[in-house]
Amino acid sequence: MAIRLCLPEDMEEIARVINEAAQAYRGVVPQRFLGDPYMSRNELAGEMSTVTFFGYEEQGQLIGVMAIEPVGDVTLLRHAYVRNSRQRRGIGTSLLQHMESLTLTPWLLLGTWRDSWAVNFYRKHGFEFMPAKDDLLTRYWHRVSADQAAESIVLGKILRGV
Repeated sequence: MAIRLCLPEDMEEIARVINEAAQAYRGVVPQRFLGDPYMSRNELAGEMSTVTFFGYEEQGQLIGVMAIEPVGDVTLLRHAYVRNSRQRRGIGTSLLQHMESLTLTPWLLLGTWRDSWAVNFYRKHGFEFMPAKDDLLTRYWHRVSADQAAESIVLGKILRGV
């Protein structure tokens, strides 16, 4: 097991992890947000130009991915996915702890679908519901439609004194 920085040549494997894991959103997240694939290669390439991906690797295969993006006075946790067959084995927790260790800002924020299982995962790890969700989505995220914002929440965790 190793957590490592993902490189541009990892894009195809990152896409496979994301799109496989995102299948779990079916029936949880409104269908209008679930493209096929969930994240296209072009969309992922755009994301990789602004976020830093890390991967949890076993025997040369990416099992999970998670990304961070410093934005002003906060760091955003982005694109956290673990292959369906490997979930509930501590991989997401390991990646999250790694992201926290790399975060230099006082706050780590994330946006997720309000009705997803991810809310419980992050709450278990000390994240709390953030007030003024719409203001935070506008201030720190790009390209979040009003429709998507209505289905989302923002969670945050203080990592250092503010």
